[in-house]
Amino acid sequence: MAKTLADLIDARFGMPMGIGREMPAEGTLAGILDHRTHRRYSDRPVSAELLQVLLACALSTPSKSDLQQWSVVVVKEPAQRQFFADLLPGMPQVATAPVFLVWLGDMRRGQRICEQYGRPHDNNTLDTFFNCAVDAALAMETFIVAAEAAGLGTCAISQIRTAMAEVSETLALPPGVVPIAGLCVGYPAGPGRISLRLPPAVMVHTDRYDDSALETELEGYDRRRHAQAPVAPEQQVHRKKYGVADYYPWSDNVSRRLANRERRDFGAFVRRHGFDLT
Repeated sequence: MAKTLADLIDARFGMPMGIGREMPAEGTLAGILDHRTHRRYSDRPVSAELLQVLLACALSTPSKSDLQQWSVVVVKEPAQRQFFADLLPGMPQVATAPVFLVWLGDMRRGQRICEQYGRPHDNNTLDTFFNCAVDAALAMETFIVAAEAAGLGTCAISQIRTAMAEVSETLALPPGVVPIAGLCVGYPAGPGRISLRLPPAVMVHTDRYDDSALETELEGYDRRRHAQAPVAPEQQVHRKKYGVADYYPWSDNVSRRLANRERRDFGAFVRRHGFDLT
């Protein structure tokens, strides 16, 4: 049981960090530091009222220029839930989670407001697409923090973007609205596991960007993460191309993923679906 924030911070990075020793492990800070992804859920339902409260929290998220360019679909119908379960057979939590949400970037609302006032919508741009995606991501994170404060667990599902056309069709998304991510929500069936994160020495820069120590920091991080949770051979990606490694660190996994392009039709779909991206 963590007594101070230092206990949670050390667990998050897998090494002593020397901060938070005088701060008790309680409240929002402790909840964020103890975040865990949950893929297994109990049978306990999430009440409709609690879900509405959590969505109200998400709606309270800051938004670029107060434009509020996001939406969310609560997927309830059994046929709709089955669609996502069939779409993602390798992610059984999509079928078993009590609640499944799809977060959307939404330019359409602004377009309709401009029509209402008889003005052109002159911001169908890459910047607007970016703003919509960021707004949706921020709202989803607020929901996650609120859900965890209420005793729930979550699991974000970016994989829905591998089938954006199919997802958009089943959710009846009009032009100007695109899926950003799914989110499983429920009461956890177990404690979950802390996922070690890259240390501040890699991620946090002062005044100027400086990654001169990246290789050294990565070596230590890879070793800590491998010691905590070694990756099973069947979980190593692109095994046919790169083989199975006895030592499969985080950086190897990253390089394998980034060396093989994903979602090649992503830009084309977004353009077909109403975003100019100019």
